[in-house]
Amino acid sequence: MNRQQTKAPVFDEVCETTGVTLTRFMAEVSMLNPEISELTTLFGAIDTACKAITNEVKRSQLPSSETLGYEGNVNVQGEDQKKLDVITNDILKRALRFTGKLGVLASEEEDTPVDLMGETEKELLFDEGSRYVAVFDPLDGSSNVDAGIPTGTIIGIYEHDENCDTDCVGDECLEEDKECLANTLQPGTNLVAAAYCLYSSSTFFVLTLGNGVYMFTLDENIGEFVLSHPNVKIPETSSIMSFNEANTHMWDEPLQKVVKGWREGTGRSGKRFSSRYIGSMVGDVHRTILYGGVFGYPGDTKNPNGKLRLLYEGAPMSFIMEQAGGLSTTGTGRVLELPPEKVHQRVPIIMGSKQDIQEVIDSYAESN
Repeated sequence: MNRQQTKAPVFDEVCETTGVTLTRFMAEVSMLNPEISELTTLFGAIDTACKAITNEVKRSQLPSSETLGYEGNVNVQGEDQKKLDVITNDILKRALRFTGKLGVLASEEEDTPVDLMGETEKELLFDEGSRYVAVFDPLDGSSNVDAGIPTGTIIGIYEHDENCDTDCVGDECLEEDKECLANTLQPGTNLVAAAYCLYSSSTFFVLTLGNGVYMFTLDENIGEFVLSHPNVKIPETSSIMSFNEANTHMWDEPLQKVVKGWREGTGRSGKRFSSRYIGSMVGDVHRTILYGGVFGYPGDTKNPNGKLRLLYEGAPMSFIMEQAGGLSTTGTGRVLELPPEKVHQRVPIIMGSKQDIQEVIDSYAESN
């Protein structure tokens, strides 16, 4: 799809001031950058959805909670769905639907992309050219909820193809519908915004609009996300690695070589790395951005393409990582440049501090 490259938004001093609410932040950015003003509406909806999901996650283990335990259903990934997966997916869908700015969404919990608006609703809610595409994982790490381990929501926002007619209905328009819904299958280089919410000791809301990374923390006393870490930058090198090391023997040889060097302190930095692995992508990436290091779920002989999904996990988190000054790679290529061929496509991912990830990239290059 041909799109004009959107320039990075301009921020002012207010946007760099800790304590500013997310609502005020987006309003300031919108005034300075009218071309992305409609994102304010979308992020207002995401803000509300993340607060609602926070409450659902907190209450999920109470005996009186309707979300406790497994539903017994299996999603398109072949994974057990908790009732909480379904509830959080519905929360995000409802919040985004009524913004009037979203044409199509794709979610981990949906078999195929979803056209949110019926024909009548489109006429009422949509202005021509004001549509976006949202991709999301509503509750990353949900299998860990029962143990109280951090979970999160991952969201990516793309521009909608203005030449795509989503009003087509009926069997005779099936192929055209498929083309329109394929708006979701865009490489990460087309992302105009990405965000994640982390539900942990605090609820964090981390976003990028293509000009740096901004971290907000939920102040439950006032019910608002407030800016706690403006313009976050990941350290260029560190001594922390975050992998499922039980799979080490199944990894590619170039990655095994680098990780062995990190363990022994014989790698490029000369530092002996320590291991920190939660098993929840949002939690692991959040720590990596703040403290530096490397997070990865690489391919192996059992899962050559890894376990993480490109469209709604890999690409948005890679966009955030790169905007924080880090790198994200499959080992042989930049994650953001990969065009997804299907909604639930998996991809090997290794991301983190620039110098450490470059060591991985160089190791793969030397092996060829």
